[in-house]
Amino acid sequence: MLPTDLLISRQDGETITPRRFPIDEKRLALASTMITCFQEARGCPQGELTRQLRELEGNSPDYRIQRGLAHLLKSSFCTFEVISPLDPVELRQLVFRIAADNLPSSDATEQTLEKVANQLSEELKREVITEEVKAGLYADLEENKILTQFEAPTPEALLHRYNLAQVQGIFYRATHLTINAHRNDPGEYKLLFRYLKLFQLMAYIEGDADCGFTITIDGPMSLFKTSTRYGLSLAKMLPALLHVTKWSLQATLQYQDNYSDTSKMLHFSLNSDCGLVSHYPPGKTYDSMLEEAFVERWQKLNTPWRLEREVDLIPIPGSVIIPDFRLVHPDGRSFLLEIVGYWRPEYLQKKFSRARKSQCDNLILAVSERLNLEKAGIDLKDMPVEIVWFKDKLPPDKVLAVINN
Repeated sequence: MLPTDLLISRQDGETITPRRFPIDEKRLALASTMITCFQEARGCPQGELTRQLRELEGNSPDYRIQRGLAHLLKSSFCTFEVISPLDPVELRQLVFRIAADNLPSSDATEQTLEKVANQLSEELKREVITEEVKAGLYADLEENKILTQFEAPTPEALLHRYNLAQVQGIFYRATHLTINAHRNDPGEYKLLFRYLKLFQLMAYIEGDADCGFTITIDGPMSLFKTSTRYGLSLAKMLPALLHVTKWSLQATLQYQDNYSDTSKMLHFSLNSDCGLVSHYPPGKTYDSMLEEAFVERWQKLNTPWRLEREVDLIPIPGSVIIPDFRLVHPDGRSFLLEIVGYWRPEYLQKKFSRARKSQCDNLILAVSERLNLEKAGIDLKDMPVEIVWFKDKLPPDKVLAVINN
């Protein structure tokens, strides 16, 4: 995604429209030039790449566009590494310790570097030269990190990524947004809901798979304390939404008016005919490290119970529950498992309220003991579902104890 200073948009009354490129020959040529610049910079320090980009930029009035493309290439397609014979911090300590025995001078500097190179050659069992020591001293600075890998996108893919990033930036200032996911393939709903869970968004869902869903999501500007991290998570949701066939979106945004020094509300809308292209894969295996760790532990068990990742939606009045796993026994018994690791009090209230409304007799909630449910106002009395408590990781044997009971 793009930082705020590289976002380009225009306001028309109370409506805001992000800048988007036409995928034409002129823009494709610019994207190709930028990609070539990165390809030729492989093996160079990041500072040298930045210098080349500034030289390429020149006095162009489109400098923000070029910087936006460069930012996407750096953040999404490049690998920068620290190249040093020793950890730079340890290397500096070694050099300064040896240098402390001599008075500062050009000759003393060369002697110090030679001593360090000789010492490292003995310790590392390979030849280390003084130039390597010089380069490694401050190799951990951003401008000195080396571009070791560059997975070049096509010019067209880069432009699609730029257009998407400009729209994603709109959500940094959202107070809330509403998505109407019209009647689609049920698998598309599940994929979208999984991404909502993955990015830990405050989402409230109404509807059903037959008629479609209305999804209301709180934005970063609706929180008591504005959260940059939450704003980025909300922006990451858009590429997932593009995998849904038919949808529409309306967002309310809060902007600061620099002239009156007051905040104002703007509006933005988008739909499935927007022409944006997602770079996300069709789905991700796990929504969290908690889930992944649970699966890894489960696979080590000797049990007839089978753990399934894809499960059906559980409809409840005005919403839906999407369990994390299904546990199936050869004799036909099955249970649904939802892991509740952490989240804001308001979201926890919604989750436990939905579990109560579900009246699902085979639903298990695995709840972290680190959650302050009492502070969130959650009463577990008469909860119609089984609850398994855990600390940092969910032990599979606790789940087995419940389903085998």
